[in-house]
Amino acid sequence: MAYDILIIGSGGAGLSAALRAKDENANVLVVSEGYPTRSQTCMAQGGINAALGNVGEDSVTSHIKDTLKASGGIASQKMIVQLCSDAPKSVKWLESIGVPFSRTSDQKIAQRRLGGASGKRACYSQDYTGLKILHTLYDQALKSQIAFLHEHFLLDLSVVDNQVNGAIFYNIRNGEIVSISAKSVIMATGGYSAIYHGYTTNTNQSTGDGQAVAFRAGAKLSDMEFMQFHPTGLKGSGILISESARGAGGKLLNSKGEQFVDELKPRDEVSRAMWVQMQKGEELFLDIRHLGEAFIDENIPQERKLCLTYAGIDPVYELISVVPVAHYSMGGIWVDENLKSSIEGLFAVGECANAHVHGSNRLGGNSLLEIISFGRKAGESAFSYAKSKEPIEVSSDITKKNRAFIDTILASENSVDFYSKRTFLGELFYKNAGIIKEEMLLKEVLKAVQKNHQKLDQMGVVDHGNMYNTNLIERIKFGNMLTLSEVMLHSAIDRKESRGAHYRKGYPDRLEAYEKESIAILKNGKTQITFQKDFS
Repeated sequence: MAYDILIIGSGGAGLSAALRAKDENANVLVVSEGYPTRSQTCMAQGGINAALGNVGEDSVTSHIKDTLKASGGIASQKMIVQLCSDAPKSVKWLESIGVPFSRTSDQKIAQRRLGGASGKRACYSQDYTGLKILHTLYDQALKSQIAFLHEHFLLDLSVVDNQVNGAIFYNIRNGEIVSISAKSVIMATGGYSAIYHGYTTNTNQSTGDGQAVAFRAGAKLSDMEFMQFHPTGLKGSGILISESARGAGGKLLNSKGEQFVDELKPRDEVSRAMWVQMQKGEELFLDIRHLGEAFIDENIPQERKLCLTYAGIDPVYELISVVPVAHYSMGGIWVDENLKSSIEGLFAVGECANAHVHGSNRLGGNSLLEIISFGRKAGESAFSYAKSKEPIEVSSDITKKNRAFIDTILASENSVDFYSKRTFLGELFYKNAGIIKEEMLLKEVLKAVQKNHQKLDQMGVVDHGNMYNTNLIERIKFGNMLTLSEVMLHSAIDRKESRGAHYRKGYPDRLEAYEKESIAILKNGKTQITFQKDFS
């Protein structure tokens, strides 16, 4: 059986795409590594941007201006206008399907200001916004009887003459290789900030598997050097303390009790200011004590619970020890204005894609907006494409190739522990390829990544079973991380300027010559980087 649309990933982007395609009577299958309620969308706490003007003056024009400014001049004005103009409609749609937004005294959707915004624009549901949106989308998908296939890990895409016709998965439950044919495929697999293992707000699953698979299949990646660091991760765990805490009036302090930065500047500026303080030996703290217990429990209750659970402190009475950590991947699979990649029939949306709206620095509150607005657009575009195509069955040869890939890992010697290498590289990336980058150090990290790539055949697994072999999945993910790490580092080395989240020591200025997107392709097994201005 060939589906009209195969959606890989069941977070907010994938579910939005599925619901829109289902509205068009498309035959849709959503396949995911885990379950929707465990997706990274749940971690988006602060809010979803829309110029409603419910709390102070605001306009779509202001939203566009703020997004363009944050992007650092390398985003598409056309795509930003589309995103921001659609925002009120997207929020209205979410409200119509039951998302329980917080309310003002006159029962309008409540809004708060997030970093980089010129006003109170982020619509929120306490500090559980992403979670409540995700659960509502999933409820609607179940009501619509959308087909799901959980616990299937993406291994490969089937591409014939630069046209995708399906994908290959590893069934986590029993170890079988599963091929699924489809007229079109939507990647909605999330970001790759787990490359900074141990220094990220994301889960260990955010290893960029969709980007790595698409890259090896021939898709272009773009802007992979731009990784956004969130200023307030709990020290020691990286657990996200939402920007909503600073939006409500939380202050960033150093060991001396000094307030050293405007907390609501764009995230790249705040993170760099924090990094400079850290290099001076300062401990950093978020202070929300002055907000009071009643306000905290009413408006940002999750932040208190997270602090109590993961740090053993009560922020009503104590300072929160924080550090900036990797949070959001601005780069990803290059897509056009219809969310189509450079491979025919392959679409991408959400954090796994570069839809040219974030540029060098994402505006807080725009990620949830993107997965809803562009998720729905991806569903439309993929079905429009699929309607004119005849199904092509996935060849048994590609299934056999992937079976051989799995068997090779299972048979490999286990003389090098990839878990320790993952930890080592995560720390190396954070210190030497993170908030402030230096060419010599970037090249040292690249050498370390390439050395690990060369030793992959010595990184076997201990578990050789077929049922729920997470050891095997994590080993494949490590390989994907290495693939994307090389692309990130080549892109970062070649962009000899500072722009947004990419800050190069020795090249502190933004240069007109680099007012372009970086484009990465795989040619003859090697990563090639060019800079192109193919957006408008």
